[in-house]
Amino acid sequence: MPHPDIDLNLLRVLDRLLAERSVTRAGEILGRSQPAVSNALARLRAALGDELLVRGPDGLVPTPRADAIREPLREAMALVAAILSDGGAFDPARFTGVFRISTPDRQSLAVVPPLLDRIRRLAPGAALHVITADRHHALDLLDDGKTDLAIGWIDGEPRHLHHALLIDETLHCVLRRGHPLLKRKARFDIAGVLSFPHVVVSATGARTAIFDDLLAAQGLARQALVTVSNFTVVPQLLAQSDMIGVFTQIAAGIFETSFGLATRPVPLDVGTLPTRMVWPARHDRDKAQAWLREQIRTVYRDLAR
Repeated sequence: MPHPDIDLNLLRVLDRLLAERSVTRAGEILGRSQPAVSNALARLRAALGDELLVRGPDGLVPTPRADAIREPLREAMALVAAILSDGGAFDPARFTGVFRISTPDRQSLAVVPPLLDRIRRLAPGAALHVITADRHHALDLLDDGKTDLAIGWIDGEPRHLHHALLIDETLHCVLRRGHPLLKRKARFDIAGVLSFPHVVVSATGARTAIFDDLLAAQGLARQALVTVSNFTVVPQLLAQSDMIGVFTQIAAGIFETSFGLATRPVPLDVGTLPTRMVWPARHDRDKAQAWLREQIRTVYRDLAR
């Protein structure tokens, strides 16, 4: 049986490799070259007597031994970071790490640009890594250690995650300014909205979104003429047709101000959608992460004005 001789730096590399499943990405986050990370992995394999990570079809795949130590190692690294913290104030101007978040496409439109602007001004040495993810994928990314924080409509409150409400959003219809429903004598009611075909955005690849669930609860349905997985082509599709899109107010506002489309509140009482910020409990005392959460809160306060 091998006698491991592993220093803290090797454990940091292993923790990041298990999260990223890529020597290149782990090196970028740790600020190390690819050969240095590969060398560290070789030392870890020798010390632990296990391959730890092997090549798979989509990157590195952990061995059963690596899977078994992944969560204890993550907790141990968080504890070490807390122990070694000097208790001083966080200085964003000197920070050189990567902030990793996930957010649905509808939030990215309005949130990522002002968040990046704040980071560039206040923490010029930091980088922002954003992954587009629906609520289910977002939780998987957090559990796998691939992101530090998730923004979106998150179901439930898992015990290992902490959360904060950012905004309660209403739903809005988005359509071209010359749309028949906007003519002087037209009635802008739910029957009229549902009489036209819709553009549906679903990150999961499904042909329905949350609005369809809310309609179904009231015995209603809409016709999805086009379904896409992101918002890239939505402005063009709406501007050149009589289709309608139904999105949350922040996304709708971007379509109005940036693309010249018209917006109207959905003429049906469907309540609001809470957008939350969710993060692992182990990051509660991480000062860099606490700073990031405050920047996100500030961005949402500005958007809500």
